[in-house]
Amino acid sequence: MLSSVFEPFVEQSPICVMARGLMERVLNPDQLNELFDRTAEEQYTKDLLFSSVFNLMGLVFLGSYRSVSAAYKDLKKDIGVSIASVYNKLNGIEPATSAQLVSYAIEQVEPIIRDLGGTMPPLLPGKRIKLLDGNCIEKSQHRLKELRDISSGPLPGKSKE
Repeated sequence: MLSSVFEPFVEQSPICVMARGLMERVLNPDQLNELFDRTAEEQYTKDLLFSSVFNLMGLVFLGSYRSVSAAYKDLKKDIGVSIASVYNKLNGIEPATSAQLVSYAIEQVEPIIRDLGGTMPPLLPGKRIKLLDGNCIEKSQHRLKELRDISSGPLPGKSKE
């Protein structure tokens, strides 16, 4: 089924290959655009597709680019609209659209995870558990000079991610 080009990747990194295939299946551009068209009430698609904005944000989120502007500069010819249009689209994405995107991704991924045996037993049956993860910066990090006089400024050694 897979060409010989992919066989070494499947043998050496099967989890990575499965994760990539899963993400491509769930987040493919046609499905994202259809979801947007179905759920957006005020926004519309003219020249800038929702999938293009999603891809741009994904590249920033995953660290390929430091900002939307930097990603836009490299992908400008593929996007085909101005940076102002990109920011207008980003700023106008309705909460219901975002909620539907999360629901859609869960609906697509959950059966696959369940079939692969990737579910875990509940930590506390009957209770909804949320796990928060953070980190503690080493004490050698100091508070930013600009924030030292502001009582509401972040404290050194604490961060949220």
